[in-house]
Amino acid sequence: MRKYFIYTLLLLCCSAFTVVNYYPIDGYERTGIKRLKYLELVKSGEIKSASPLPAGAYKSYEEITLNLLSKKKDSLESILTIDENFQKEINGLFKGLDKSYSLAVLDISDVNQIRYAKRNETAGYQPGSVGKLAVLVALFDQLSKIYPDSFEKRIDLLRSKSVKSGVWGLTDSHTVPIFNVETNKLIKRQVVASDVFTLFEWADHMLSVSNNGAASIVWREALLMAAFGQAYPELTQEEADAYFNTTPRKDLTDLSNDIVNLPLRNLNISSDEWRLGSFFTSGANKYVGDKGGSIGSTLGLMKFLIQLEQGNVIDEASSLEMKRLMYMTDRRIRYAQSPSLKEAAVYFKSGSLYQCNKTSGEPCGKYMGNITNFMNSVAIIEHPDNCTYMVVLMTNVLRKNSATDHMMLASSIDKIIKK
Repeated sequence: MRKYFIYTLLLLCCSAFTVVNYYPIDGYERTGIKRLKYLELVKSGEIKSASPLPAGAYKSYEEITLNLLSKKKDSLESILTIDENFQKEINGLFKGLDKSYSLAVLDISDVNQIRYAKRNETAGYQPGSVGKLAVLVALFDQLSKIYPDSFEKRIDLLRSKSVKSGVWGLTDSHTVPIFNVETNKLIKRQVVASDVFTLFEWADHMLSVSNNGAASIVWREALLMAAFGQAYPELTQEEADAYFNTTPRKDLTDLSNDIVNLPLRNLNISSDEWRLGSFFTSGANKYVGDKGGSIGSTLGLMKFLIQLEQGNVIDEASSLEMKRLMYMTDRRIRYAQSPSLKEAAVYFKSGSLYQCNKTSGEPCGKYMGNITNFMNSVAIIEHPDNCTYMVVLMTNVLRKNSATDHMMLASSIDKIIKK
């Protein structure tokens, strides 16, 4: 291996320049996520915040619905049919650009006249933090196996089961918001090994600030659910530790890989369209190895979004709860930062991974890799006027921070659809 790889910088970057918060801000009583209590107090004016919420962030959790329930039984093939006029307009956005840009966009404003357009939709990209959506699916899949007949029991477990970070949550620079509901004090810091949060809060940290440690912990708990089944709700820390210390590494690796990938195969998403092959923190690698590598495509992620809106990801109630967890309720980044989307409800996940060779003499820096420079955006957009659509944008443009590209493309796509 050439010497310059010694100097390679590889970073998993799960959200860009600021904190991004999710889940409807009236969801504290339902979920127990303390960050939501903070947002309630900001909304009421009891706590002052320097960052006002965008207009599209005020939906209540009961107002969030699934948009394709009337098409629940429609096949992916029938929905993913190119609209030639729409395709021509979308093509016009990419004149002069190379194949470093991939896109899938589905206009569902009128569910009886769905419009689809695509660009390099099967190209494979390192998904970065977009892969955390697969962990979310794994969590809800395992919950459905523990409580197949009661969704409320699944919610109760998410709200009541508290688990400790341990080494799984370490080695991520992203902070998590910690709100004291008694003193009304909010702090933001990195996860430490002694941190204890509920499953709901870890899932929120995984999405709201794209914390890598939280993603590894949610994945770990889904693994434990698969291993212990009906006994999981009463599982102790000592029993969990003993399981990881005594189970062969290969068995843990195989099981962890299956629980995040098999639910995607059940959604007719192939392994080349979307798969997850490694945990998000090095602490997890003490117990679990990598397998198969991670890849994502705009087609694979669009298949996920469609079936989420159909209520077909696990079941209708799970699909709706996952969509709530994707709802943005704070300052927006990358694609979602477009001024055109201020009034819209946005359900979003962003991810990036860049790699630098600092000895080549080429420009390279944060989000500006010169070996690889992946930036990915997955979004459901709901305007107040019922203009509704879904977008998956993946790019690998070297030596350039693509956040502005994503934001500008968001504005252009929005303009085309709103015509």
